[in-house]
Amino acid sequence: MRTRSKIATLASAALVSTWLVAGAAPASAAGPCGGGYSRVGVYAIPASGARTGTLEVYYSASSGKNCALTYGSGSYAGRVNRKAVGISLSGRSSWAGADNGMFAHYAGPVYVSARGRCIDLRGQVGTGVRHLNRVHCG
Repeated sequence: MRTRSKIATLASAALVSTWLVAGAAPASAAGPCGGGYSRVGVYAIPASGARTGTLEVYYSASSGKNCALTYGSGSYAGRVNRKAVGISLSGRSSWAGADNGMFAHYAGPVYVSARGRCIDLRGQVGTGVRHLNRVHCG
């Protein structure tokens, strides 16, 4: 009886260990911008009215880079339509990173090195546009 109890306990522990390992996210799991980026902002496109998309901003403390993407929402999600994203250091006359085209799912990712600086962002899905100036200052 004692041997049976030990075997049952060991079998249960092995099953639980297998379940925990299988259910855990891999250490190397990366978001849409790559490993080490954390989401720091989510903005509706446009700022008011009927929502066509979402502008997401990520930051990597180790690289000092910001990353941005736009996704379609509602009838714009998963359908080919205009999607665009731009990112730059605040006050610059051109975008450091931009992606603009006819996409089904998202535009981007685009990057800018901005440690200790503010960034400007632009997102577009369909005819909806969102501009953000002097945000995510670090």
